[in-house]
Amino acid sequence: MALALTLGAGSAVASDTLPWTGESAVGANQPYQHGYSPTDLLRWNPADDTDAPYLRAKVPLQTRTAPNSATQRDRNLPAGTQQLTLAGDYGNAFFESHPYTNEFSQYLFNYWQYTDAYASWHGMPTEGVPVDYYDPDQDWREKWFEFGMLNLPNPGYTNAAHANGVRSLGCIFFSPNDRGDQDYSELLVRDASGSFPAAAKLIEIAEYYGFDGYFVNQESSVAPADITAYKQFLKQLRDGGMYVQWYDSVSNSSGGISYQNEFNAVNGPFVRDARLGDVSDSIFLNYWWNKAKLTSSKAYAAGLGLDSRRSVFAGVEAGMYQFNQPYQLDDNLGADGAPMNAVATLGADFVSSDYAAKTDDAAQAQVFDRERRWWTGSSQGSTTPEGSWKGISKYVAERSVIKGSTFATSFNTGHGLSTWSEGRLSNDAEWGNINLQDIPVSWQWWIDADRSPLAADFDYGPEYTPASRFSYRKIGAYDGGSSLVLSGTLASDNSVRLYKTDLSVTSRSSLGLTYAKSSADDDSELRLALVLASDPDKVVQVPLAGSGKRTDGWRTVTADLSAYAGQRIASLGLVVAAGAAPIQNYQVNVGALALRDGVDRTPEVPEGLAVTQLLPDSDELFLSWRRSDYDTVRRYDVFLDDTYLGGIYDDVFYAKRFTATSGTIRLVAVGPDGSRSEPATVRFDLGTAPGKVTTTAGRDGTLKVGWTPPASGRPVTVKVSGVDTSAPYTKEVTVPGTSTGTTLTGVPVDGSRYVLTATSGGGAPTAVRGTFADAEITPYPASAVRVSGNTFTFSRPALADWRTLTVLENGAPKSFATTYGSGNKPYIVRGRTTRGAMTVTMSSATSRVVAVLEDYAGNTVQTVLRGG
Repeated sequence: MALALTLGAGSAVASDTLPWTGESAVGANQPYQHGYSPTDLLRWNPADDTDAPYLRAKVPLQTRTAPNSATQRDRNLPAGTQQLTLAGDYGNAFFESHPYTNEFSQYLFNYWQYTDAYASWHGMPTEGVPVDYYDPDQDWREKWFEFGMLNLPNPGYTNAAHANGVRSLGCIFFSPNDRGDQDYSELLVRDASGSFPAAAKLIEIAEYYGFDGYFVNQESSVAPADITAYKQFLKQLRDGGMYVQWYDSVSNSSGGISYQNEFNAVNGPFVRDARLGDVSDSIFLNYWWNKAKLTSSKAYAAGLGLDSRRSVFAGVEAGMYQFNQPYQLDDNLGADGAPMNAVATLGADFVSSDYAAKTDDAAQAQVFDRERRWWTGSSQGSTTPEGSWKGISKYVAERSVIKGSTFATSFNTGHGLSTWSEGRLSNDAEWGNINLQDIPVSWQWWIDADRSPLAADFDYGPEYTPASRFSYRKIGAYDGGSSLVLSGTLASDNSVRLYKTDLSVTSRSSLGLTYAKSSADDDSELRLALVLASDPDKVVQVPLAGSGKRTDGWRTVTADLSAYAGQRIASLGLVVAAGAAPIQNYQVNVGALALRDGVDRTPEVPEGLAVTQLLPDSDELFLSWRRSDYDTVRRYDVFLDDTYLGGIYDDVFYAKRFTATSGTIRLVAVGPDGSRSEPATVRFDLGTAPGKVTTTAGRDGTLKVGWTPPASGRPVTVKVSGVDTSAPYTKEVTVPGTSTGTTLTGVPVDGSRYVLTATSGGGAPTAVRGTFADAEITPYPASAVRVSGNTFTFSRPALADWRTLTVLENGAPKSFATTYGSGNKPYIVRGRTTRGAMTVTMSSATSRVVAVLEDYAGNTVQTVLRGG
């Protein structure tokens, strides 16, 4: 039942996210994440990582509001019970872990309000693994390439997590099979000062990429002599500012795999050690717990001086058992009915990943219902659970980051089938970008009505297929990809709780509501619903005049809140007040909600907007600008003329399927109250540039460049630069405007990536990315082999792009076992040879031993290890 095993049963095949195809296929140079072996980790340098600047999370971790049980859905839940979600982010994507892409049906998490930490759980190939090594039709145990022991969290998910006050964690994973010869002991090597360079690198990586710590899943035995060092390694991470969660897998005394399923003296020292102090922040308990074990866990934590609701996480195997859990979280409730320990889940993304139609846009409503059921107990958001699964919200109180004197939302869930900008359709293409997700509605759903409550849904527009229980008119969003729609028979007043808040009201505060009422004129009325902290049992209703009339599109109304100056809004929502008689087929879409405090918070025009690279051959665009503080700007929206391209809080942006040859890029900064800056603009026009630029790299150090001559006939300047800035390379030549190409000589032949620009006169540059030929390989050093008599122990090659290491004894290859019992190979294969098989005994003490190293490009080199 261990983490290494739960993903190994039948669910794993369904959980793999296959590469997107068609219009959603990956861009030729689309930035994506990769995994890291211990070797990769120790040599990590962001200057070597081509995509690194586009994979950094920039949203700072927000603080949450103080607990207020009076405005919780369940007032009896203690607010301090923490929850960790260990799951795929956009999916279990091996080569396509992107911060955003153009796919509506990729999974997006929408329940941050019940989560305190999110750890991305899926395999990532190490950098440079050729994509064609991945065969989606192979069994999951037959992926013949290397996965890193370290997976970073998706930066889009980190940004969304941070916006909601949730920590984002990377994963460190060792097991006998899943990571080949990679071993925890490689992390425990000390420097001269006694510190762990690997821990220092892990801290450096987290700080660079903007996440908060690590979930450590050690599911191979630890040598007894290494136990103390391992805890010191964890402590160095924690002392360096990292949040560390340990998995319940290793015995503190023997180092063997020993799942305790409770918190006790066997695993407790991996959290709080009697001699070392705190070495991690918490533990994820394996799943075979019961009420007695969880009761004992709470008591043991208390004996150590730990708060079990923050440090001991009862694990739930979501992916395997889904809604039919053999272990019930009611067993985590004490005699007072309150949770005794924190809660953790593995694989809650099953709501999408194990759904047969997970990539079908028309079936996403069922994914949304499944996710809602997992978190609330009901797919429709009612208070009555469907089956025995009661939902996470039964045990974990909702949280909020909505505070201060301003707040704005457009009810964006992070993906769409189209994009609207202030009520205007701005792009009819689908998209998925959790960076654009608004703070989720706190309760899905909390609607109080005496009779036939209205139904709530997110309306994604005419192309969307809602669940069959809905019959509303699909109109889409006011701003972004979705709006909130309330529909049904309005027979009594409906009080709709939307957001848990701690918002201060000033003498200049106002609350704006943008809505579209598509149903006929009636005598209903929309009202703002405020619950004030001073009187949490009362809903203050602020009427919005004329709101019973059918609107022609979107209408914005603003209510003056100065009468409540000095008060704090603890809950924000709407009341749909009924008329004298039931109103059939009622529908209102809520497109935006914004609290403003009377202070002009409109951001300044963004500075420094530049087209970094425009790649017409691959239809890609890279932009950059200077980023303002998050308190001033919450996101940047990017447009091509009036067409929306995407948005993010960052200072770089990538767009694929970019086919324009001329136009104006517009960049708009959006403030915390929803206000928008005037746009920064930059024009581009490839009409004067060389066209159809092609490149061919040769193993002889040449780079042949061809193009269609520019119409201007002006000279063409060609510049090639290495993308990896740790080894700078630049070469530039200028040729006559009538030329159709040139050949650059003396370029690298190391397989590194480059960008080439061709410019005519002072016109716009056209660019193309490529890879230099790979004609180089560094020999495997004899010092990497430990020899004891006739026994040879091989270390993993340090060469970044090695593929296999063949060991020849008198010309005959030695045989090496592979993981998952997949048979022996006549060479060490990267990522799949077992650690034990790396030690071989030669048949003769006088035999000649040669190591032949091969890289991804097919280059080979041999090293004589014995025998001359």
